[in-house]
Amino acid sequence: MSGSETDERAGSGLFGSLRRTVGHLAELAHTRLELLSVEMEARLLNSRHVMLWSVVALFSASLAMLMLAVTVLIVFWDTHRLLSAGTITACFTIMAIGAALVVRHRVRERPRLLAATIGELRRDAESLGEAVR
Repeated sequence: MSGSETDERAGSGLFGSLRRTVGHLAELAHTRLELLSVEMEARLLNSRHVMLWSVVALFSASLAMLMLAVTVLIVFWDTHRLLSAGTITACFTIMAIGAALVVRHRVRERPRLLAATIGELRRDAESLGEAVR
């Protein structure tokens, strides 16, 4: 028996099959890790943008609301200063409660972290389970 025939038999035997299976599993794990890293990178980038623009929006809205409150107080200073101050306070309180409810809803309804990766791993496990049967 020559060396190439022995290599060919070893490559098609149990160890060759095992080697190919391990190779496929390694490729599968590599693909899933790449998907995981892409998802994490996208999530981090999105989070940074959301946080930055949220700070800008909150700062701008706070200044605008402060200026509006001062303007209303100046307009009604001589006639209804307490009523205008109370109304402004009530409006700010209602907006704060509404914003808190929106934030709570968004936090509860956000997509699950790494949902695509977990789904792919679940499908891989199911297909491996069917292959073993």
